[in-house]
Amino acid sequence: MATQYTVAFWNLENLFDIQDSPRRSDKLQRAIGKDLAGWSQPQLDRKLNQLASIIRQMNGGKGPDVLGVCEVENKYVMDRLVDALASLGRSYGVSHHDTSDQRGIDVGFIYDSNLLSAEATFSHVVMRRTATRDIFQVNFRTRSGRLVVLVGNHWPSRTGGEKETAGYRAIAGETLAYFHQRILEVLGAKTPVLAMGDFNDEPFDLSLTDYALSTRSQTKVQNADTPRFLNLMWPVLGRGIGTHYFDNFPSVFDQFLANKNLLPEDAPIRALQDTVQVVRFVEMVDKGDYPKPVPFGGMGKAVNQNGYSDHFSISMTVSEAD
Repeated sequence: MATQYTVAFWNLENLFDIQDSPRRSDKLQRAIGKDLAGWSQPQLDRKLNQLASIIRQMNGGKGPDVLGVCEVENKYVMDRLVDALASLGRSYGVSHHDTSDQRGIDVGFIYDSNLLSAEATFSHVVMRRTATRDIFQVNFRTRSGRLVVLVGNHWPSRTGGEKETAGYRAIAGETLAYFHQRILEVLGAKTPVLAMGDFNDEPFDLSLTDYALSTRSQTKVQNADTPRFLNLMWPVLGRGIGTHYFDNFPSVFDQFLANKNLLPEDAPIRALQDTVQVVRFVEMVDKGDYPKPVPFGGMGKAVNQNGYSDHFSISMTVSEAD
């Protein structure tokens, strides 16, 4: 019987360590310390419990097998999130790498170490004038010995204007496409690669289509000479569902991108395209006219103790043959 993995991704909205944390560098404390005023241990604990209450409901109440996250400050807060998931009884491990982002936020993975082992990690620098998040690659090995590569992304934001910052996301897209090709060259042409993240652009934006080389055409992905991704979020986009809302307009910033080795029906490790969804449990959704996420806040914004994140999570199923 095939093994099925629930894979999710979630931008956790300012999951920062406490104010004046000894785990924060002096440079970073000077850069963000004012925004963290009042971010105490009880505030962090409440935030973690709110996030955990959603994560525990995923995968039919069993929690995801793999959860990619972004907007986390350090491994400490990821470890504390795992602690908050203890009631699931799972052996979650953490893969994380500190990056040089100017706000100190990183990308990481939480995964069930009984199902997968993190064989190697790589952090790919996105070059721009001011530091931004690296693209984080983890090579996972399944219990049956198969290799699958997951790539976490949190591309430069639109702060300063969508058009004015588009070039930064183009650089990130080019970086992802380059390392996608390198993965296949180094690990083998049949290596399954699943990229995920908050891309701060939509599936139709140039950073995804022209630079990351993602498309809605499975035929194009399977026949292209240059490695391409199938963007699995196009059906979600067509339903008018957003993962993030700005000025009450929905945007699909959070996405899964699957390479051609995950697509055939007889693939050893296969992305089940019809399982892709935006995770929107009722308590996460604003009760007003627009079904946007209920944020927790922080980092200079008002805190809503009953909030979660300013992004919805996304999830999908990956199947591994016997």
